[in-house]
Amino acid sequence: MSIGTNIKALREGKRLTQEQLAEKLGVTFQAVSAWERDAYKPDTDNVIGLAAALDVSVSAILEEKPGTFKMKDAIYDWTHMKTYLKTCARNYKLPQTLRAVDFAEEAHKGVSRKRSAVPYIYHPYSLACHALALDIRDDALLAACLLHDVVEDCPGIGLKDLPTGEEAREIVRLVTHADTTDENRDEVMRAYYREMRANPKAVLVKCLDRCHNLSTMAGGLSRERIFRMISETETYYPALLQVLKDTLEYNNAYWLLKYQIESMLDIYKRLL
Repeated sequence: MSIGTNIKALREGKRLTQEQLAEKLGVTFQAVSAWERDAYKPDTDNVIGLAAALDVSVSAILEEKPGTFKMKDAIYDWTHMKTYLKTCARNYKLPQTLRAVDFAEEAHKGVSRKRSAVPYIYHPYSLACHALALDIRDDALLAACLLHDVVEDCPGIGLKDLPTGEEAREIVRLVTHADTTDENRDEVMRAYYREMRANPKAVLVKCLDRCHNLSTMAGGLSRERIFRMISETETYYPALLQVLKDTLEYNNAYWLLKYQIESMLDIYKRLL
């Protein structure tokens, strides 16, 4: 695909007219038209501007290899994960987890992951399945994986409404952070991560959450949000991972989560 073809496809994907894209860049629509027709190529500053305006990497603008890779919105079917989770909860005698499976689905009903048609429940189900794959059989922790976003994202549901015991509710409380503004975000996030470090189970849930969010952010976040996610992860997650390393029962989880998180960070940084 040519650079012009890339620009046109990305612009149309964002449902922008040539005039609207030109306005974002401070150029004429004739310039955008010329780029898309490959009459001439945008200069470096405009390539950077195009990437920012279209929420893509510079390489997505410049890539001239024929064909594109097919992307998957989801790796597993959430309904299959639901069946697996309920089966495990029954077999391992995990009553809180069993109740949380249906509670989480109902709480997130009708909500999709950012910029996709994937039901939001795919995210908490993925955390719980990831924990089970790490041989975690802790009822409170698995229930918290399933419910970790309910209080933060679902209006009208508080900690006391969760179908769990106090331990799971405390984990959910710790991984739920207050709304932030540009002015107070750093202060709020420092306090949030600092308090969490006192509870290894909450730390494990948060690391599982970050792992899944990193794996899906390319399709769901703008470039600005991706940069912020990378920066936040590099700032706060080494200390969280150290908590897991220092907790004997989570040593194996620590090794795998550190590998997954840091590998994804390196991949994104290279591509961006």
